[in-house]
Amino acid sequence: MISYQEAYKIVIATKTNFGIEEVELLESTGRVLAEDIKADRDFPPFNRSTKDGIAVNSEEIRLHKPIKIEGVCAAGSTQKTLENAENCMEIMTGAVLPQNTDAVIMYEEIDITGDFVTITKPFKKDQNIHKKGSDQKKGEIILRSNTFISAGEIGILATVGKSIVKVQKLPKIAIISTGNELVDINETPLPHQIRMSNSLTLKALLDQRKIESEILHLPDEKDVLEVKIREALNKFDVLLLSGGVSKGKYDFLPEVFEKLKVEKLLHRVAQQPGKPFWFGESKETGTHVFSFPGNPVSTFVNFHLYFRDWLLAGSGIHPQDQKVVLKSAIENLSNLTKFLLVKVENSAGILTAELINGNGSGDLISLSKSSGVIKVNPNSKHSDNKEFTYIHFD
Repeated sequence: MISYQEAYKIVIATKTNFGIEEVELLESTGRVLAEDIKADRDFPPFNRSTKDGIAVNSEEIRLHKPIKIEGVCAAGSTQKTLENAENCMEIMTGAVLPQNTDAVIMYEEIDITGDFVTITKPFKKDQNIHKKGSDQKKGEIILRSNTFISAGEIGILATVGKSIVKVQKLPKIAIISTGNELVDINETPLPHQIRMSNSLTLKALLDQRKIESEILHLPDEKDVLEVKIREALNKFDVLLLSGGVSKGKYDFLPEVFEKLKVEKLLHRVAQQPGKPFWFGESKETGTHVFSFPGNPVSTFVNFHLYFRDWLLAGSGIHPQDQKVVLKSAIENLSNLTKFLLVKVENSAGILTAELINGNGSGDLISLSKSSGVIKVNPNSKHSDNKEFTYIHFD
């Protein structure tokens, strides 16, 4: 049995890039950018007003002196020129600053009487003006490759006219559950059976990442497992399995993997939940195999501990540790790294956590109440208000 830190390093060391594909702009949300995006012109492309008010030549006008209005500059109209520097032009937010002006004064700071205005508060040159090229110059990189694309990045891509975007290709994934005790969610379980949940949870987690996946359920029969897993290894880039890797008499997966020449890179980790976690790779097909324990909390937590970071690392993204302050005292007198369910809140800019008291790794109700887990090192004692590494759930 190896430590969590060793297991994590082994998994991340096998990170894989699955190539690049082009998608339409709105299909790129939630994907990872695979190209540098450069400004196709200065941003903003002109001196623009950031307020509704009047545009003036700051050297030619004075406070409390009536100033004639020459015209109006609307957003979206071509640039105008202030003909008389002692006059002004009304201007709307986003409009091009007229030639022969260098300041914008808000309506709240002027009085208007007919075609004349009087400035009531001090002003200065360049105020309320978003200068041309002050955000980015033409040709500068505004989004770098390996950036995660959220709604904010969509706006930037749209601004530079990227209707088609290069993104990191996603792996083809099979979700495989094993166990004769599992039945479909539409069935009424017998007293010795339970409804299948892990596969659907994993599929939902992959759907959030826009990763297409296929669900397979296999019985605890060696011959069937061997045939079906061989087929999956030849068809998919990644296999995510739940169940079948503990020490029970019907936990055949490690034996089947060995027969199919899937190289075992680790099996059994000094952690809770998820001690039986198995991870390996088929050199023949290049398929990575994440075989999680069958308990729902174990599967869910280990997906976030290992698979999520492995996937991001393959796209050039390395998640930074988050820290939270645990309100209560805690101790871990075992030799296992423990991942404890918590509910996290932002309190005055500090992330604070409260433990969720669950009923073991099969307690789905506790899982639904939590926002993530904290990592508690082996053989450690902690007083209240101590800081811990926090792994958030999607």
